[in-house]
Amino acid sequence: MTSRTSTLHSALRDALGDDVKFDEPMARHTSWRVGGPADVFVQPTSEATLAAFLEIWPDDAPLHWVGLGSNLLVRDAGVRGAVISSKRLPHALRQIDDYRVHASVGIPCTSLARQLLRWSLGPSEFFAGIPGSLGGALTMNAGAHGHETWEVVESVRLVDRHGIITERAADHFDVSYRSVSGQAAAWFVSATLRFDPDYRPSRERMQQLQDKRRDTQPLGLPSCGSVFRNPPGDHAARLIEAAGLKGLRIGGAEVSPKHANFIINADDARAADIETLIETVAERVQQRHGIALRHEVRFMGDTA
Repeated sequence: MTSRTSTLHSALRDALGDDVKFDEPMARHTSWRVGGPADVFVQPTSEATLAAFLEIWPDDAPLHWVGLGSNLLVRDAGVRGAVISSKRLPHALRQIDDYRVHASVGIPCTSLARQLLRWSLGPSEFFAGIPGSLGGALTMNAGAHGHETWEVVESVRLVDRHGIITERAADHFDVSYRSVSGQAAAWFVSATLRFDPDYRPSRERMQQLQDKRRDTQPLGLPSCGSVFRNPPGDHAARLIEAAGLKGLRIGGAEVSPKHANFIINADDARAADIETLIETVAERVQQRHGIALRHEVRFMGDTA
């Protein structure tokens, strides 16, 4: 450890206490349960703690953000620089008026869906089908059951790496299927969501969607949710299954026999097993169908 690193670590310990860890295994913080250590891992419990960290962290040092780790593959060699997790930020959710709410990025989408149902705000049932936090849903325009997150976004608050918070209207961003751009060098901290006054969410509809998810997806097994984006006019799961890839294994990673667009950590997989399996599936689908699958999952960290 260099003297600069030692000094930096001491400053972080003094300012953040238990909210900062060093050489923290990312396998503890991803839904695949894989991933090497992060040099610095921060779980701020307030925006003030987050601001204190950002004030200390050097401008030239790498900085990464994660939510619940449900759409993330951290490589075995780990992550250089710092990882900020939004998991322990306050799960704030309040109703602004009859059709709008303000929500922090740390709130799980399933919790968000349940409260919006209680408030009779919708369309919102689809949030129950997103296996992550609102922050992750905003970052990738996550969706389920025919709806997407940014359909209901009115505005967002962002923080840059200097701790400065700004607010932007939804039309500031370029949003498309599973993609959002326009927030370079800044990260979402909260959002104002606006719902349709003529729509009333249904408890029965939400239950049907949850039952379908339970019956068709390998819940309870380590995965990241859907690995690949659906190509136009088709479904990645259908293409993968038609290529005969259900149950294909590399090391401890397996294409789920229950849902072909899920890769599960079936037996102490390494991140390298999962990444190789993702590449293999994409190659074989290309060979069989002539279609290039694009992955939804985000990769982080060093390969060696």
